[in-house]
Amino acid sequence: MAGLIQRARNLWRDEVLDEATRQLLAEGYRGLRLQDLADTVGASRQTLYNEFGSKRGLVAALVLRLTERFLRSVEAALGSEDDLHAAWVAAVRRTLDTATADPLLKVVLTGQGNEELLPLLTTESEPLIQIARDRAAAFLLRRWPELDPAGAAAAAEVATRLAISHIVVPLHPADHVADEIATVVVRFLDPA
Repeated sequence: MAGLIQRARNLWRDEVLDEATRQLLAEGYRGLRLQDLADTVGASRQTLYNEFGSKRGLVAALVLRLTERFLRSVEAALGSEDDLHAAWVAAVRRTLDTATADPLLKVVLTGQGNEELLPLLTTESEPLIQIARDRAAAFLLRRWPELDPAGAAAAAEVATRLAISHIVVPLHPADHVADEIATVVVRFLDPA
């Protein structure tokens, strides 16, 4: 019974986050109102506050959900190659392509009239970077168990930070950036 209740709660939460995404993209951060969201999903505003704490908490939940989906995609890219360098090129390229194609991610990364969201990927990005680092490092160690765990974590963090930096301020073509980040990561992991 508890599993059924949790699944129902997760479905409801996804519905709320889907609608919040639609409203955020249509109205911007300033136009996103918890009362409007509550009315649309058939809940009370207090229920949303109980679940997310605030509008900022709601947006943070959106970013974390987006991050989770995105990281599954990056793991698939890392797993698509046998060579460590090629795997990192694929993962970084997937990161850059996803950032370009996803409207919510684009809003979070660039601000686009929602300057309040940019800190989630800059000055307040610690949770995102930690999640990305931990997931990528864990995947690397499952795939290449001979890697040093501390090195894998450090390399994953460096790759995450470099990819975010390029997404926010793209200076070079994505293929070039993917190759450079992969080269840095592989040299860090295997200096020989």
